[in-house]
Amino acid sequence: MNGNKLNGTIATEATLRQEGYRKYRGEEIDVYYNASLCVHAGNCVRGNSAIYEVGRRPWIIADNADVNENIRVVNSCPSGALKYVAKDTK
Repeated sequence: MNGNKLNGTIATEATLRQEGYRKYRGEEIDVYYNASLCVHAGNCVRGNSAIYEVGRRPWIIADNADVNENIRVVNSCPSGALKYVAKDTK
């Protein structure tokens, strides 16, 4: 799954929010989650429990890993419930 696209187009905060995604802010990347799309496959939690921990609030902490690791885990989500928007930090 391509976690930076929504309906074949590069995702933006505005489009993700409009589609019901909740934003989890990070310094270099924001991760978005849509509970209504989640099939609870667990790829996120198994993929990196430092970023995703169900019993914690907030349950997603993007800054607990680098950008590439966040992208890897988001892209492993089979339902599209996870998306990301990487920030230009240059």
